[in-house]
Amino acid sequence: MTKKEVIKKLVLKFPKRLIDQPIVYHLVKDYDLMINILKASVQPDAEGIMVLELSGKKENFDKGINFLKKLGVEIQPLSKDIKFDEKLCYNCGVCVPICPVGALVMDKKTYQVSFDKQKCIACELCIKVCPPRAIKLVI
Repeated sequence: MTKKEVIKKLVLKFPKRLIDQPIVYHLVKDYDLMINILKASVQPDAEGIMVLELSGKKENFDKGINFLKKLGVEIQPLSKDIKFDEKLCYNCGVCVPICPVGALVMDKKTYQVSFDKQKCIACELCIKVCPPRAIKLVI
């Protein structure tokens, strides 16, 4: 049995039948996992989406993921959700101040915009303001 710790940013999509279930509670209580919710959209009678950082011992992490899958929760790594296309980018910088975590940065010398997937929390604010649509949500 390994004691190795796992930390992953994930996007969870909940079918509307699960919206009123204490799923996060079970991940914490039954599987001893730590959860940092980065973004959540949960409404009655609609699919729920939660962006979170999930961490814990590998064995518990794997059991928690299996629990989610058995419930019908769709799971995908966060890094697959936002795509930044440098070829389409004008480097206008409109997206830079809107990013709450600094995942989009403009180099002050070259005026080139860069994107750091590791910092991104998939809040989607940048998508709405990007004039050339160089930033996309990949589902």
